[in-house]
Amino acid sequence: MVAGAAVGGDAGGARGARPLAVRMTGIDKRFGAVQANKAVNLSVTAGTVHGIVGENGAGKSTLMSILYGFYQADEGGIEVNGRAVRIRDSRDAMAVGIGMVHQHFMLVDTMTALDNVLLGAEPDWRLGAARDALAQRLHGLMDETGLRVRLDAVVEDLPVGERQRLEILKALVRGARVLILDEPTAVLTPDETTALFDALRGLRARGTTVLLITHKLKEIMALCDRVTVMRGGQVVLEREITQTNVDDLAQAMVGRRVVTERRVGARPDGDPAASAPRGAAVPVLQAQGLRWTDEFGVARLHDVSLILRPGEIVGVAGVSGNGQTELLEVLSGLKVPQAGSLAVGGQTFVPTAWLSPARARELRLAHVPEDRLHRALVLPFAAWESGVLGYQGWRRYGAWAWMKRRAMRQATAQMMDAYDVRPRNPDLRSSKFSGGNQQKLVLAREATAEPSVLLVGQPTRGVDIGAIEFIHARLRAHRDAGGAVLLVSSELDEILALSDRVVVMNAGRVAGELPIEDCHEAALGRLMGGAGH
Repeated sequence: MVAGAAVGGDAGGARGARPLAVRMTGIDKRFGAVQANKAVNLSVTAGTVHGIVGENGAGKSTLMSILYGFYQADEGGIEVNGRAVRIRDSRDAMAVGIGMVHQHFMLVDTMTALDNVLLGAEPDWRLGAARDALAQRLHGLMDETGLRVRLDAVVEDLPVGERQRLEILKALVRGARVLILDEPTAVLTPDETTALFDALRGLRARGTTVLLITHKLKEIMALCDRVTVMRGGQVVLEREITQTNVDDLAQAMVGRRVVTERRVGARPDGDPAASAPRGAAVPVLQAQGLRWTDEFGVARLHDVSLILRPGEIVGVAGVSGNGQTELLEVLSGLKVPQAGSLAVGGQTFVPTAWLSPARARELRLAHVPEDRLHRALVLPFAAWESGVLGYQGWRRYGAWAWMKRRAMRQATAQMMDAYDVRPRNPDLRSSKFSGGNQQKLVLAREATAEPSVLLVGQPTRGVDIGAIEFIHARLRAHRDAGGAVLLVSSELDEILALSDRVVVMNAGRVAGELPIEDCHEAALGRLMGGAGH
């Protein structure tokens, strides 16, 4: 679901009559042998929302990092409001009115929201007076923009949407007239996305210029006035939003037509699921009456039961925070429930003797976590180390305390080839890969183990459309080979494109289950909101 029904903004038509807020000309940037930007020209009209899209590694984040002063261009120039500027660091950027909100927020979790805004901008030793004055300015800005934040709350206690609003307010209160947003909706619920887009439209109406980096083309169409498409470090398309569409943008991004709509799989002959109705196949996973309560006594799972059979993808839909994350973590052995049972791999587990992640792998149950950065990868590790993480005890990778590093590197190189992980360098640090390539590496690791059950959380979060197509094809291939996939996604389009049936969660309970033939956004939306069929 995408915020905003209207296509494009109402400022695009005035492009020719407005001055440029930002102009970047002939931008070149190399990192060793990799040319991230090549002769890039970008012109952004003041008081508009300008989208920048491209595949992971297309150069868009590098370009915006140059604009914000994180990197220095090897060649090229920057103008802000018609004046040539030199931006050597983020202080220079802020001094000319450029602010940036990163996908991974730059906040100190143990400090209050107010002190996070004050941090780095303390005027002198009179902190009490400075804090009071800043709070007054922020309250005025919140009234003006509708971006509400509890200033006295500790950041770690704030929901994701409120932390993002805090980052935007922090940039605005420091004088940002050009606001760069990097994947702003990657971790937001649909309601939070709607609220963010309303706020951005309000900022545009006040004259703020917004540069929006996103992979979600429907959001580009809903919010932006103009869009620039990058591929291979170069601009390949720049167009008014009223003169393009999602298909054209997708094709420009990847250089070919992209297909992400639903495809029905053909199961191989001889597979148990091919000769019998799906409902008659023997379950490969069965959970009964799962209940999990957090450390504050809040029940996150209430009597959750589900069945997973070979040769099917079961989608779990719901607004983020309604128990989907906890369900995946219980089923994968990361959390132990207080009640319920789990049957998998011919064994039954109960809370007093629950499944562990290591045992899950032995029983051919694999897990692609929702949070790849904290749950699936060790960012300082080389790719080959992340490529065998959790499977390093396999005999092919070593015996006793000895690791066969060459075998691990070779296996990871094969995974990278099979799953189109770029660059194909097993020795490159995991943190150096783009989000989409990190995701493909994690999926390759888990799927290469040929599990009977594959649990997948948010498989395409922060991933470009080309990688989305690839990941979807791999999940379908796993299903069509007789595997079972449990798919948790906050993207309703993804659920509808991949699933054979859909389980909807609301407030930690299963609100309903529908075969894919009966699924449409209205019915699923009612279940997600707890209103029933």
